[in-house]
Amino acid sequence: MVNKMSKQELLSRITTNPKIMVGKPIIRGLRITVDQILKTLAAGVNIKELLEDYPELEREDIEAALLYAAELVEEERVFKIGV
Repeated sequence: MVNKMSKQELLSRITTNPKIMVGKPIIRGLRITVDQILKTLAAGVNIKELLEDYPELEREDIEAALLYAAELVEEERVFKIGV
């Protein structure tokens, strides 16, 4: 049986540092941004290929990026203004 990381454990993999990638959310201090991962997946690259292209990444890093994005979208609110 595979141990699943908790939501908090996954999100702790996402870090920011103003000295790395201009402070964008990155994976574990690496020079790999959350948006790089999301855009790569959106372009049709599967997780296996992504892990092969970035050997320093772990599957949990990709799960963390997806969870991070989901958390941001969940908080997003759209308001109709004067139409």
